[in-house]
Amino acid sequence: MIKDEILSSDEDPTNGPTSILHNPLRKPDIKKFELPEEDTLDQVEPFVDESTDDDDDADPRYFESQHPVLEHERKHVCHHSPAAPQPAIPDKWKLVPAFLHNRGLAHQHIHSFNYFVDEEICKILAANNYITSDANPNWFLKYRKIWVGRCNYEEDMTAINDKITPQECRLRDITYSAPIFVDLEYTRGNQRVLRRALTIGRMPIMVRSNRCALWQMETLEDMAKTRECAYDPGGYFIIRGTEKVVLMHEQMAKNRIMINRNSKKELVCEVMSSTSQRKSKTYVCNKKGKYYVQHNQLGEDIPVIVLFKALGMESDADVISLIGSQEYFIGAIGASVIEGNTLRIRSTEEAVQYIAGKVKLRRMRGGAEMRTHDALDFLTNSFIAHIPCSDGSMLMKAVYLGLMVRRLIEAEVGVFSEDDRDFYGNKRIELAGSMLSLLFEDLFKRFNMELKRVADTHLTRNLATPLDITKHIRQDFITSGLTYALSTGNWIIKRFKMQRMGVTQVLCRLSYISVLGMMSRINSTFERTRKVSGPRSLQPSQWGMLCPCDTPEGESCGLVKSLALMCHITTDSDDEQIKRLMFNCGVESMRYNKVSAIHQSHMYTAFLNGNLVGLTSDPLKLALAIRQMRRRGYINRYVSVSVNSDQRNVNISTDGGRLCRPYIIIGDDHKPLLTEEHVKQIERCEITFDDLVTQGIVEFIDVNESGNSLFAVYEKDIKMATTHLEIEPFTILGVCANVIPYMNHNQSPRNTYQCAMGKQAMGASACNLPVRADTLLYLLVYPQRPLCTTRAIRICHYEDLPAGQNATVAVMSFSGYDIEDALVLNKASLDRGFGRCLVNRFIKDTLRTYANQSSDRAVPPTLDPVTKRPTAAFAGIDHDGICRPGARLKKKDFVVSKMSPVVQTGESVLAAPRHIEYKISSSSYRGPVPAVVDRVLLTTNEEKVTMIKVIHSQCRRPELGDKFSSRHGQKGVCGIVVPQEDMPFSQQGMCPDLIMNPHGYPSRMTVGKLMELLSSKTGALAGRLVSSTAFAGEQVEPISQEIMQYGFNFLGKDILSHGATGEAMTAYIYFGPLYYQKLKHMVLDKMHARGRGPKSALTRQPTEGRARDGGLRLGEMERDCLIAYGVSNLINERLMISSDQFMIEVCSKCGLMGYNRWCDYCRSSETVSDIAIPYACKLLFQELQAMNIVPRFTVESQGADVAPKRFTTHKLDPDDVF
Repeated sequence: MIKDEILSSDEDPTNGPTSILHNPLRKPDIKKFELPEEDTLDQVEPFVDESTDDDDDADPRYFESQHPVLEHERKHVCHHSPAAPQPAIPDKWKLVPAFLHNRGLAHQHIHSFNYFVDEEICKILAANNYITSDANPNWFLKYRKIWVGRCNYEEDMTAINDKITPQECRLRDITYSAPIFVDLEYTRGNQRVLRRALTIGRMPIMVRSNRCALWQMETLEDMAKTRECAYDPGGYFIIRGTEKVVLMHEQMAKNRIMINRNSKKELVCEVMSSTSQRKSKTYVCNKKGKYYVQHNQLGEDIPVIVLFKALGMESDADVISLIGSQEYFIGAIGASVIEGNTLRIRSTEEAVQYIAGKVKLRRMRGGAEMRTHDALDFLTNSFIAHIPCSDGSMLMKAVYLGLMVRRLIEAEVGVFSEDDRDFYGNKRIELAGSMLSLLFEDLFKRFNMELKRVADTHLTRNLATPLDITKHIRQDFITSGLTYALSTGNWIIKRFKMQRMGVTQVLCRLSYISVLGMMSRINSTFERTRKVSGPRSLQPSQWGMLCPCDTPEGESCGLVKSLALMCHITTDSDDEQIKRLMFNCGVESMRYNKVSAIHQSHMYTAFLNGNLVGLTSDPLKLALAIRQMRRRGYINRYVSVSVNSDQRNVNISTDGGRLCRPYIIIGDDHKPLLTEEHVKQIERCEITFDDLVTQGIVEFIDVNESGNSLFAVYEKDIKMATTHLEIEPFTILGVCANVIPYMNHNQSPRNTYQCAMGKQAMGASACNLPVRADTLLYLLVYPQRPLCTTRAIRICHYEDLPAGQNATVAVMSFSGYDIEDALVLNKASLDRGFGRCLVNRFIKDTLRTYANQSSDRAVPPTLDPVTKRPTAAFAGIDHDGICRPGARLKKKDFVVSKMSPVVQTGESVLAAPRHIEYKISSSSYRGPVPAVVDRVLLTTNEEKVTMIKVIHSQCRRPELGDKFSSRHGQKGVCGIVVPQEDMPFSQQGMCPDLIMNPHGYPSRMTVGKLMELLSSKTGALAGRLVSSTAFAGEQVEPISQEIMQYGFNFLGKDILSHGATGEAMTAYIYFGPLYYQKLKHMVLDKMHARGRGPKSALTRQPTEGRARDGGLRLGEMERDCLIAYGVSNLINERLMISSDQFMIEVCSKCGLMGYNRWCDYCRSSETVSDIAIPYACKLLFQELQAMNIVPRFTVESQGADVAPKRFTTHKLDPDDVF
């Protein structure tokens, strides 16, 4: 009934579009669209009651009926606002490179890490800066200051290398880290001692952060001196020589009231509270018309009325005022109020006693007093933990609980629907800084606990020398904890019961795009095996924040996402300043208001990071003040404010992990504040992008605030109500999707396929490839920049580190070798270097010193006694025992000739000199194809052990089965390589590099690929690069007009002649350049066959897998097919003879296995015979015998007429049929 009355107000003629200006909630003298820089979508003026502050006389239904009016007005403003188009700003896209210039493409990682080492580590120290001892109350240790130094490396006990670079750490397999220094004050005996710059551990440093040697290195010359790639985005760690990325993780926002459904599909209200000390979840649920609170520290659910009374709301009237005095709120909460009276709980003390009986025991023993103490501790610190109770008053918790119950009732009645968990305003992104902050805080607490334990142990004894705690500081504790987490990816924090695996991954250096793609990847914690569409679907709130194309196929589809080009992820900022500003802007604290004031229709609740601050009667004034202060630079530029008129609240956020992006502000005159002069200043480097933000021309808007804004994509779309203008439409895409030319003309799945395949394309992954020593490195020999380019390709330096070649393509059928997307390659093109690549790997060996002081030694190669030259296996070894650069390696050739001592432990060989026996332990090359030694590195690693790295290289040319793809998700393998004389040729004498089957176009609908060929052909003829940026590329008609000027067909078609006959073909052929990528999937790495090879030690069956030279398994399904076909001899041959045939001796009398022609059971050798069975079968029978189960063989002679003997304990019955 109430719901119908609320929702039927849309039918009132006074609420129509014509009467919006006469809304009694507005001030009459304010015009509709003339508020400067103000939120025009939620313009609700406060209701002012001149007679009294109390609203009891007012009709509550009048104010309830205003919700649909506000929503109706919002839609009206968006759809019916008069147009105010503006002239386009020339070269507005140049703000994008200005945005990325100082930040880089991994700015979110670097920004987060810098915030951690500059700010957050100091906050952690401030919260844990004092240690005392239980043994001696006079002893203390106090931390005064903490900071992270610059990167260095201890070469030995005396020498420190201050100029170490990331490249040196990669080559030497050491961790790129910096010392953590503290200033501390402590007591030593009766003295107070102050120590400065004491090292407590080492912090792994993110490359290109403000503690890195590459910080603020801009020029190519500076980067070349450090042997680094100038285009490397940074944002990763180097742990023992391996590049590790802390992936971004998507989490639900903390401290927010959310209405969801539980496993029983019942509505519940939940709040996930999170502070630096505690994390907890509080639920409010409805059970048979009564409301209960659930919490993980409560043994059972507690009636909500009991909690209200425990929080100080002893009067039932106050409880109802907190929830709402309307009829349906009173009706909903009535049963819970009656339940409180039934339980005879009327005072706060009785309620606390009741809760004390429900709180889970923390101690094994505890009296009533301790249980009461636990209950009060639960209410103060655990229940809705993010609401503080600094002065002992729990009023704010009671108000917050009332809001939770009210939201749940409204959802049940149907006033509001449940919250969308997949809405991106409810999500937060965890970055490397926040993850390391959690880990470091846990390690630092455990570090302090260890120091306290040492102090307690020593101070209980009466020692002659006083305790100096600095001598007991273990530097390796924090160092090893951080290094272990980053190297394994296992984040284990016992305090929060956090066990997260796979947090870090090895940085994929396959191509430059794969590096950028990995730096912008976001992982979801959602279970990937569940086939749920909600979290996987593309949300409208992801516009401009996440790339709509870049997501993998398969079970991770939609769960692994990628950041858009201009998306920024915030870090935490100071909220005390914002709280003072809120009070200055008219927010009234709940402590000075009646509890009933919170639900008066003209009052809005004001939240700061989910924490209830107070009430405001003018939400738009508050929102406008925050925005104006932000635009003028008085508060942090990433603070967001949003007004929710439906729930009557103002949400202000300063927390970290929010996604936001920059927009151009529209001024009072409906014109963008950005002018052409600003763009020219940006181009001349007179101002930076940050200057535009400081001047209030551009501002960052997050997902929640975008709900109060109206964006225009182009200047022509600006309306009177528009608040912001997009900088450039292509910035809604990620790095990988921006590589695709004319991607807005393609079918959507094709763009998704290309985002995956672009990361597998070979190319130049970095500028410093000649000095790198990666585990596996693919390098295209002749990479080219694409003729058909995009603005993002230039901005992201893809032109400088390309991953493909411009191939001349003929779209036609040629022979039968081009079906199913196969490609026909020109042999002459391959000879000239098309698709040729290098594959670099390395072999690593060490020369160690062992516990008994004996050590490995490199030995010269073994010489042939006749020729006096090294034997074939040592052909590439020099006299120092190490392979020389340029040597050709074949399979099983030695790379390092080395001998190791047989005895490596025991008494030192220096103390008792004796003859040391050595064994050969040389390293050999195991590749299937010969390789050439490229470089040899001789150095020491992190363990101060001599290390040898031999980098070898293979040069491969494309062959049948190698995989290629265009930039439109059109992948195909090489079907045939044809000599040039058999290839068709054009009137200009040009032969195509590859021929593509035209059947690849119609079903794939990749119109962008057709446009790319035409644009590339025009660009090649005109000698220029053609722009094919998404939503802004050069169009077909002007390009067709341009190509006609060069004497070519306006559609890009040519007349080709047949290669064999020389006759002109009777059809026009689409002919021109296309950018093709060679993918990492090559036949040489996939092919696998085996005649004989290694076997498994346990089952004696062939090993599994190509890497172990394993066999090809004939599985159960293949066996079933052979059984159905009836080829029993083939089954026997494949499953036994070719696998693990084994001869055993069986006694035909008892059916048991015998040994050495003797049956132990029968004590005879007369009936023992040989049979062949699989070894795995024999193993199974022996394991059964070990479990007291006796399997017996029935042995039948070949060709015998005697019936086989049956082994059974069953007494024979003449009626039994065998």
